[in-house]
Amino acid sequence: MFRYLRQLWQSPDLRRQIFTTLWLLLMYRIVAHITVPGTDPFALQQFLDSRSGVGAVGVFAALTGGAIDNFSVVMLGLSPYINASIIVQLCTVIFPKLEAISKEGAQGQQQLNRYTRYLAVPLAIVQSYGFLILLGRGGVQLVDLSFPGVLAPMLFVATGSMFLMWLGELITEKGIGNGISLIIFTGIVSGIPSVVSSMFLAGEGKIAAFYLFGIVSLAMLIAVVLFTDAHRLIPITYASQGAGRGVQGSLPIRLNQAGMIPIIFAISLITMPAIVAQFLSTAERLRPVVSFINVYINPQSPSILYMLIYFLLVVGFTYFYVSVTFKPDDIAETIQKRGGFIPGVRPGKATAALLTKVSSRMNLWGGSFLGIVAIVPLIFTRYSALSSQDLIISGSGLIIIVGVVMELIRQINAQLLAHDYEKLV
Repeated sequence: MFRYLRQLWQSPDLRRQIFTTLWLLLMYRIVAHITVPGTDPFALQQFLDSRSGVGAVGVFAALTGGAIDNFSVVMLGLSPYINASIIVQLCTVIFPKLEAISKEGAQGQQQLNRYTRYLAVPLAIVQSYGFLILLGRGGVQLVDLSFPGVLAPMLFVATGSMFLMWLGELITEKGIGNGISLIIFTGIVSGIPSVVSSMFLAGEGKIAAFYLFGIVSLAMLIAVVLFTDAHRLIPITYASQGAGRGVQGSLPIRLNQAGMIPIIFAISLITMPAIVAQFLSTAERLRPVVSFINVYINPQSPSILYMLIYFLLVVGFTYFYVSVTFKPDDIAETIQKRGGFIPGVRPGKATAALLTKVSSRMNLWGGSFLGIVAIVPLIFTRYSALSSQDLIISGSGLIIIVGVVMELIRQINAQLLAHDYEKLV
């Protein structure tokens, strides 16, 4: 361990990137404690004590590393940017012009990133208004929600989200790792100490369940690490130019091809009924519908129906997203152009059919695992004394943390390898 840290310190470029990343993440945590200007201090204290205004919004805000607990200017987190990036990625499949841009390499990717930033601005404005209205309907009037008084808080919240987007891209450019992922990671991890301290200080009657959830979380952590690296190798033989048996290669198909996207999609949809119910809570005619949603499809008190829908949405979106991003026909064509083939399978359509079959089976197991990890914490909130605020980490947060840490370790090891190679040269 000390030898590894010494290697990090002896690499000037890597040392500078690490300190830059830590400094920018510290800046994010400082901004996360800046309350929206104009907030009623007495209403804010009531909001912090009861946390009644979080509701369904808090579930998604926790996933995206928001700072809603402090009614911070960055309470939206990176959700506008994440939504914009997902929309742009899906549009590259729908619109041929965007698809052509995505195939232009680094220059095309820069153009798509520019479109993502442009789209994130109006999304941040719309979501900031929605967040403020929903928090106001939670029973605590934190800011003036009448027009035009609401425009100033909207501007602060939307600007805070854009600041996080800029900070994430700056980390990616000047620091190490993916800046957006690191900000989400920091937002999730920063909430763990407060949960643990509150449990030991005022968690009477919950300690046993808390310890049990800690053990289950540790087991899930090991399983997620193995799951993240799991893949199946498809053997490929490339014909040699001269005499010989050819060059042996392989095509890895990961068990988790979709990453965190299915859970993000699933949370967006599963929390939508509760958000709509908050808007319709004053409508007398729709009271039975609102009551049904609050009882059976409420993220704060998940029912069996809620967990089943959540699980099916995760599996369904796994298939959907992989069908958009994984192109068996293009892969089969590329293999054929390079003179390769899968032993025992004809090039072309037969190869594409095999890749489709393997990908479908991997999606079934990968999506099911994602769904199980996502609902395990919900099972604890339903069948134990723990509430959603008492959980150390959610299943989705666990997957994010493992993915970010493993990717960061890969990048650091690659930098160390390049540094050692430069010394030898």
